[in-house]
Amino acid sequence: QVQLVESGGGSVQAGGSLTLSCTASVSISSINAMAWYRQAPGNQREYVARMPAGGNIDYTESVKGRFTVSSGNAKNTVYLQMNSLKPEDTAVYYCVAWRRDRWYWGQGTQVTVSS
Repeated sequence: QVQLVESGGGSVQAGGSLTLSCTASVSISSINAMAWYRQAPGNQREYVARMPAGGNIDYTESVKGRFTVSSGNAKNTVYLQMNSLKPEDTAVYYCVAWRRDRWYWGQGTQVTVSS
């Protein structure tokens, strides 16, 4: 069982920055893959960044060059640094983990970008 807790969402103006955190109940090193997804009102969930263990991070085209995933020194936390935010980035952002043949989702954190 893996519990994921996102934090760091909020409201910013276009061009601003936010950093989301995802804290897992297990060590990140024990997780096979992680991802950030988002869902805007009326839209399907879409991936923002996919992070396979030991592999390259894959960012969706619309966030390349603006968003960065990192883990820093924390053993159970990953971050999503979001710069140059646009109104179309407004969504609920979810942290996702794949471990032992099962997907786990966090509860999500709201990001609102105003123009």
